[in-house]
Amino acid sequence: MQTTLRKFSSNSIRNSLQGIFLSRPFIRKQLLLPSSSQSLSFSSDSHFGSASTDVSSYAGSATNGGIISEGFLRWRNGGGTCHRSAVIDSSALVEVGAVVHEKAVLGAEVHVGSGTVLGPSVEIGPSTRIGYNVSINNCSIGDSCVIHNGVCIGQDGFGFYVDEHGNMVKKPQALNVKIGNRVEIGANTCIDRGSWRDTVIEDDTKIDNLVQIGHNVIIGKCCLLCGQVGIAGSVTIGDYVALGGRAAVRDHVSIVSKVRLAANSCVTRNISEPGDFGGFPAVPIHEWRKQIVRAQISNKRRT
Repeated sequence: MQTTLRKFSSNSIRNSLQGIFLSRPFIRKQLLLPSSSQSLSFSSDSHFGSASTDVSSYAGSATNGGIISEGFLRWRNGGGTCHRSAVIDSSALVEVGAVVHEKAVLGAEVHVGSGTVLGPSVEIGPSTRIGYNVSINNCSIGDSCVIHNGVCIGQDGFGFYVDEHGNMVKKPQALNVKIGNRVEIGANTCIDRGSWRDTVIEDDTKIDNLVQIGHNVIIGKCCLLCGQVGIAGSVTIGDYVALGGRAAVRDHVSIVSKVRLAANSCVTRNISEPGDFGGFPAVPIHEWRKQIVRAQISNKRRT
């Protein structure tokens, strides 16, 4: 009885495995992007590593299943969709549902999550990790950055004017966003492209969730921007600046290095000296505290 069951079990496993390996869908899936079709070319841009891969050669044209639509192929490492003109390192992972458009450049060990769209000519540096449902256009990102879920980078800034006929006209938004190395950007943050100068975020800056950074903004290195911070267009921020939660900075304002801004504060004019500031409008922190005390005393007298 045991011998009969063992023979029956081995025959069933052999038949099921044979059916899997000989089925056409399974063979197409495994051979969609064969390793023999991998073709590495050496890039002249050392920023993105020495080995970069032409998608059209790495994705492989040995099977018709590799072509998703005209100009787009399935990327072998992760199953994402990549344009044949994109230059992607062979170690980069593009997950299923992600789309990489024409002439985009992805460095070594880049990870692109599902639902993410990388627009034309976007550049992503080595070891950068991009989460789910991220939109990146008109942008270059440095090494070892972290872009969390839902981030939007490189869309048009908010710029309009009223012409002589009383019509609302959109100002051209034609420049880019440049993000340095080791920058971290929290979920659902938006960073607009430049109009008269590039929007720039320098090395080692960390940005929390739900932050709005307007067009033409320049943020220095090692800055901290807490949740719901809003920075209007054409602001210049120095190095080692910390903005507390829900802080706001009006347009065309400059903030020097080593400034700390209290939560819920609003900068309405230039800050030219390092230190701690708070209030609306933002003033040196000791002055703000005096204002609060005077307001409390005045309220008590009225009651």
